[in-house]
Amino acid sequence: MTLAVDFLPPGRAVRQQISGDDWLKRAVMLVVGIYLVVALALPLFVMLSKSFSTYTFDLHQFEFQVSDQSGQGWSDPVTAAALNAAVAAFPESDLKASADGRLQAAKLFPDFSFRSPVRYRIRGTSDETHFLAGSQLVRGTEWQEYDSNNFRRVMLRPSRSIGLSNFAEYFSTPSLVRSIKNSVTMALISTAVTLVVAFGLAYALNRSRMPGKGLFKLIVTIPILVPSLLPGIALVYLFGNQGVFRDLLLGHSIYGPLGIVVGSVFFTLPHAFLIISTALWVADARHYEAATSLRASKWRTFWTVTVPGARYGLISAAFVVFTLVIITDFGLPKVIGGQYGMLAVDIYKQVIGQQNFEMGAVVSVILLVPAFLAFAVDRLTQRRQVALLSARAVPYEPKPRRGFDAASFAFCTLVAVFVLGMIGMCQVAALVKFWPYDLSLSLRNYAFDLMDGGGWDSYYNSIRLALMTAVIGSLIVFTGAYMVEKTKGFGLGRATFHMLAMLPMAVPGMVLGLAYIFFFNSAANPLHGIYGTMTILVLCTVTHFYTVAHLTALTALKQLDPEFEAVAGSLKIPFYKLFFRVTLPVCLPAVLEIAIYLFVNAMTTVSAVVFLYATDTKLASVAILNMDDAGDIAPAAAMGMMIFYTNVAAKLLHAFVSRLLLARTQGWRRVSQSAAATVPH
Repeated sequence: MTLAVDFLPPGRAVRQQISGDDWLKRAVMLVVGIYLVVALALPLFVMLSKSFSTYTFDLHQFEFQVSDQSGQGWSDPVTAAALNAAVAAFPESDLKASADGRLQAAKLFPDFSFRSPVRYRIRGTSDETHFLAGSQLVRGTEWQEYDSNNFRRVMLRPSRSIGLSNFAEYFSTPSLVRSIKNSVTMALISTAVTLVVAFGLAYALNRSRMPGKGLFKLIVTIPILVPSLLPGIALVYLFGNQGVFRDLLLGHSIYGPLGIVVGSVFFTLPHAFLIISTALWVADARHYEAATSLRASKWRTFWTVTVPGARYGLISAAFVVFTLVIITDFGLPKVIGGQYGMLAVDIYKQVIGQQNFEMGAVVSVILLVPAFLAFAVDRLTQRRQVALLSARAVPYEPKPRRGFDAASFAFCTLVAVFVLGMIGMCQVAALVKFWPYDLSLSLRNYAFDLMDGGGWDSYYNSIRLALMTAVIGSLIVFTGAYMVEKTKGFGLGRATFHMLAMLPMAVPGMVLGLAYIFFFNSAANPLHGIYGTMTILVLCTVTHFYTVAHLTALTALKQLDPEFEAVAGSLKIPFYKLFFRVTLPVCLPAVLEIAIYLFVNAMTTVSAVVFLYATDTKLASVAILNMDDAGDIAPAAAMGMMIFYTNVAAKLLHAFVSRLLLARTQGWRRVSQSAAATVPH
């Protein structure tokens, strides 16, 4: 006899108890999340507020009194606006200011002399009015009295208002608006050309039986190892006014759109190729067999099978290239762009050239719009992607075709010549004494201490930055990814963390660097002390390249069976022991990939750090920019090649260390494979 129970007795709902391990994981995830908030969200918020901040001198907010020659009797109060109307000391254009704007109060008095016995009083008409007396900031409506000698040090400060005036000024300036059109045009043209070249290269390497595939793949990835300024320098030596092949341009100039497009294709080609190659590698041979049985032509098979199968890779590659050209790159248009304005260069000119930080913030906000749009569309596209290989899929194996294989080899050779030619030209420029008049070889261009730009110290600083970024960044990124992936429950917190981790991909480097100026350079910020140090450079670089490293770590962690955590929990083994004994050794290949990714990018980056370095923290990539500005193009090429040598050495060391460490930590893979091979099928 059985007793059926159709209801549960009333009472509180049963809730799963959160273990101590989960509380600790949430705490660690919160710490890394706070890092992302401080290093990314807060600086971006401050920069956004700066773009809406307008500073003007409201002369009605200041009142003055002047004593007689004995320094006793005082005149009636008069506003600075009334004084300026009488003497025209400051024209209307001078009343528009930046946050650090200053007007010397003494200029309102034509007969002022710092040796005079006359005394002066000044006050604000509101509690928010402020001025500087020497280095002291004074606020309020109380009269402040100064003798003539000290009054000459009184500086009026502007008032802040919130509005769209900065954006109105930007869009009313034809040269600045033209930069938007130029940037979009260059991005579209560069994207189209890069996609065609990258697809042809990926198709040749994946669908042919041509020889030397490994060598060609290695050559195509070379541009990743050099700063974006280097292709601009190579183009100057190849097609500039004194270039080797300048006559091939038939009178056209390499300085401007042509140089920007060619250079953009060079440094975005590896990114597009890797994405498209991965998409083409995943192919089901049954689709091609079906097309053959239906007697479809090769051209129709290409458009109905090959292209649709790689469409998501093509879309992702297009958005990556578009984003890199329109918002990320700064060095290339700076070197080869001539007078052709680009958005990224506008930020540099507004901040470095004109010290107009508010307008720089406006350009940064404008840059964020296409970045976020491209990022959002790419995310939506990836969500719609479906699996192309089923469990019954047959891997596609290309068949020998003499004509196609020869054409593929010829095309890959042309691309390799293009890449190696650019790098080789930079190497020649670095070794020639005085181009093009003295072509004898010399190492004089490597005497960086004799050049403007930063000397050898900048190179050593870059190595320090790269090492610290690789070590600290790998630790932060992998720890954060582990916590967000392996924490049970806490859906809202994990979703928020993942959103913060994905945000850096949509933020251009120059925008992040400018945001750091506004946030960390504020005296009210308790972290103000790190401004101008190596710490802020590491912080900015790790944050700038956080997203790709985070996705790499997540991909590796998702491959681990959740059974590990379940078994460890049943045996009451703390999660950190499981992390160090199982998770970290198994995921060591991904950790090493993250480390070398951060190292290489820290060596080559210039856009994110160009606003943040100090005299003793100048970097090699920034030194290239400074040398180019000073006309030392050959030493700039030499410094770029030093970065290339370093990254090549780092890659080789990474491969050697990986082989040693993986031989010790990945033995379980060989055991599993051999065990699987002995199981009868």
